[in-house]
Amino acid sequence: MEAPTKIYAASTAAAALVAGILVAPSPASADFSGQTIEIIVPFAPGGATDVAARFLEKYLERHLAGNPNVEVVNREGGGSILGANWFEANARPDGQRVLFTTSSTANPYVLGQPEVEYDLAAYRVAYGLPFGSVTYVSSATGIATVEDFANAEGLIYGGIGAAASDLPTLLSFELFDVDVQSALGFTGRGPIRLSFERGETNVDFQFTPVYLTQVADTVEAGNAVALMSGGYMAADGNMTDRDPAVPDLPSVYEAYVDLHGEAPSGVEWDAYNAMAALTLGFGLSAYLHADTPEEIIQLYADAVERINADPEFLEESQQVVGGYPLSSPIEAEGPLRAALQPSDEVREYLINLLSEKYDVDF
Repeated sequence: MEAPTKIYAASTAAAALVAGILVAPSPASADFSGQTIEIIVPFAPGGATDVAARFLEKYLERHLAGNPNVEVVNREGGGSILGANWFEANARPDGQRVLFTTSSTANPYVLGQPEVEYDLAAYRVAYGLPFGSVTYVSSATGIATVEDFANAEGLIYGGIGAAASDLPTLLSFELFDVDVQSALGFTGRGPIRLSFERGETNVDFQFTPVYLTQVADTVEAGNAVALMSGGYMAADGNMTDRDPAVPDLPSVYEAYVDLHGEAPSGVEWDAYNAMAALTLGFGLSAYLHADTPEEIIQLYADAVERINADPEFLEESQQVVGGYPLSSPIEAEGPLRAALQPSDEVREYLINLLSEKYDVDF
């Protein structure tokens, strides 16, 4: 929406004075002209979230109304919790300070970890960027199908932490009732991939940008077998669609249906669906102060529409973030809030699984 002319603004102010009423400028006519928007990344520079934030920086400057200056600010520590806590204390309802983060921030909130001071489910959403994932196994396992996988023994999975981005993959193992030994504590998915290549582990997942550029050739050469993607969010908010970045692979949902002849259900599926939504469907989410007005949300929604139509973004995003379109706050906010507030049954299931099987402290 274009900014009002000075004549219109003056006439509005005059009318207010005649009426004896003091009114604030209408946010309906707002834009970000002359403003600086801070994108708070609660991780150190150089990681995936930081890279994506800096990639989007110029497109937000180009397409947000008023062409504001956009700055990425890193506030790392506590596995992202410290930066998110800082945002809770310092955010303003003017759309000019944004928390841009991942399931590493969302999962501790969902699980009620005591260090969390932020209320993600109360925040408004500015935009989002989905992730995708692919689960694959070493060809040395002899596994060729999901059925083989479900009945296999001697599987070793490498991960970072059970309550972090590994959680949907670990939950998929529970859904398929696969006996997998998990070696957690790696410092990143890069070292995990190298461990897989050395034969120290034989089950792995990678996010789609890495899978397509660094793993797909291994699959094509016959040294690994791609089994399924984590899925892609359908219009109803469930992770049931095929991932458009790897359209030849079934989603976890499809693979389960193929194996069992019926759709997954029960707490195992509900837990997977919620955590996959947070990790993949809302892989990178931009949050705003809880009291941000609708007019500001609409400015971001309009910018998302323009960014997704920008030819330069369409080309560059293929290389940097996997080619996924940005999510509009209009469509994303409701499903994201639902994923952040799973049922008591799902939360209890997650806490029991993580504490009893993976020694996570709560």
